[in-house]
Amino acid sequence: MLLAKVVGTVVSTRKDPKVEGFKFLLLKQVNPETLEESGFVVANDAVGCGVGEYVLYASGSSARQTEITQDRPCDAVIMAIVDTWEIDGKVLYEKHSYEHGVGDW
Repeated sequence: MLLAKVVGTVVSTRKDPKVEGFKFLLLKQVNPETLEESGFVVANDAVGCGVGEYVLYASGSSARQTEITQDRPCDAVIMAIVDTWEIDGKVLYEKHSYEHGVGDW
């Protein structure tokens, strides 16, 4: 699994029937200090997240292991919305704090 921030949406009106109903989001991979790393990923949203949220996503064959992606063409899937993370006892991100204007954004 990889850590990323949802930075946008991707809309496709014409697509293969096997991906009908997918919600595509644009992700930017981040490091534990929430600094964005290079490159973007388009991922299928399996959990109902939105722009600005930090998420865990999987790519490759692991992306086809969720209920909505199994046996469907999918190379990246968002499988969790992150509430908090810490390293060595120090909280580096807490969703509640960011939603209420506390912390570095």
